[in-house]
Amino acid sequence: MSDPQTMSPGAVNPSRQPGLVLACVCACTILVVGLVAAINLAVPKLAASGLHPSSSELLWIVDAYVVVFAGLVIPSGAAGERFGRKGVLIAGLVTFAVGAAISAASGNVAWLLLGRAITGVGAAMVLPNCVGVLIHETLPERRSRALAIWGAMTGMGGLVGNIAGAVLLTAGSWRTLFAAIVPIALLCAFLTALVVRRSSRSPRKLDPAGTVLLIAATIALLIGIIEGPENGWSSFIVIAAFVASIVLGAVWVVVELRIRHPLLDPRLFRIPLLSTVSLGMLVMFFGSFGLFYLNASLLQYGRGYSVLQAGFAIVPMTVPMLLGARFVPDLVRRFGIPLTLSAAFLAIGIGLFGLASAVYQPYFAYAAWLVLIGLGFALALPCLTAEFTSALPAEQAGVAGGLQSATRELGSALGVAVVGTVLTESFTRHLPASLQHVDPIPRTVAEGIATAPAQRAAIIDAFTAGAISALQVASVVTLIAGVLIVAAAFQARRRERSSTTMGSAAPD
Repeated sequence: MSDPQTMSPGAVNPSRQPGLVLACVCACTILVVGLVAAINLAVPKLAASGLHPSSSELLWIVDAYVVVFAGLVIPSGAAGERFGRKGVLIAGLVTFAVGAAISAASGNVAWLLLGRAITGVGAAMVLPNCVGVLIHETLPERRSRALAIWGAMTGMGGLVGNIAGAVLLTAGSWRTLFAAIVPIALLCAFLTALVVRRSSRSPRKLDPAGTVLLIAATIALLIGIIEGPENGWSSFIVIAAFVASIVLGAVWVVVELRIRHPLLDPRLFRIPLLSTVSLGMLVMFFGSFGLFYLNASLLQYGRGYSVLQAGFAIVPMTVPMLLGARFVPDLVRRFGIPLTLSAAFLAIGIGLFGLASAVYQPYFAYAAWLVLIGLGFALALPCLTAEFTSALPAEQAGVAGGLQSATRELGSALGVAVVGTVLTESFTRHLPASLQHVDPIPRTVAEGIATAPAQRAAIIDAFTAGAISALQVASVVTLIAGVLIVAAAFQARRRERSSTTMGSAAPD
């Protein structure tokens, strides 16, 4: 057996039980990805709970996890290389369990937000090191299949999170959801300790300054978006948050350009293909998680579904992702990535708009639009993943993987924040006249019903109208951004072909 301390960084140390290693990292991945989806089902229960969260606090309860997840996923991958992937993965799972325990026991919103943030730290330590462990312990000839299976599990995580979350929330309160996570995360940590081998370590240094600045800039941006409806868009806190986000972002760029081992080198975004696919990944998850945030509440309030029904109602969207993913490579070879991406963003954008029009239609029509959105995701995700890989040389595969995860989680956070903000703005505008002059104006269904129980139907109609507006905004943003992304992809491909032609025509 090779000694991990004497192995060169990045060396392969294949496991004698590769199937168990694959099963272990897939279980860990489903756990951290599934929680992103499961929490959306709990929003109505949280809104009506004894915590009495405001509309902005509800958004932060959802977003605290993904913001920390997004900000730490790249440095956590670097930490795995520096201190050992197995150790960081186990530490991440234990941290995940601690955050879930704090969330389950929280007596107020502040403690719940702390628990969510700690869980996000654990998730960021888990996800990139799952990939590192899999690559390290899988023989090169088996690696592509193992990574394909792991990639499919990242997609399945949302489905498992919806169904498992629905079952747990049906069995108990929102606390049950978090409490159940604790033993599962600890079991995953125990299995990791048993089946995963120690890996080599890299002398790569960490970048704490870049990490703090990136997270602070992201949080400041989300504060501006989320607090706008409640405090007013011209209020000091909102304007200060947007200004702080710009300043912190600029300082982050300066710091990253000057240090030897940056968290993420801003110069990489000079590569047209990389900046294009980064924006594409962000926009795709903006639309998907904006939808996930709305969908569970819309089904429970608007259609009167139980939590369990709402959890299973999202299943049609996963059908194209499960059945159609294997056909995407052939489509890309035949039509090219720009055309495939065009179809993907068109399907997502039209699907979101169609979903808004089907709110009052039978579930069959609603499900049909979910299938169209799922088709767009099935087309876009493999294309964007492949482009991330090809945009950077093989020795920077870790950077590409970390950037892909970071843009995905950042897009998720922005989707929840923007769509949730539009929902709140529209909901308050559509409330009955008698509630328009209440101080403070109700900003959630639970607040509205508590204020005027006799107007429950009108309050739910206001929520439905707000959800329709939010879906339409998400649709328009996705379509406009999709046009820009596809145009940039065409341009990047044209430049790539031009440079290749010039290189081949150069004299020896």
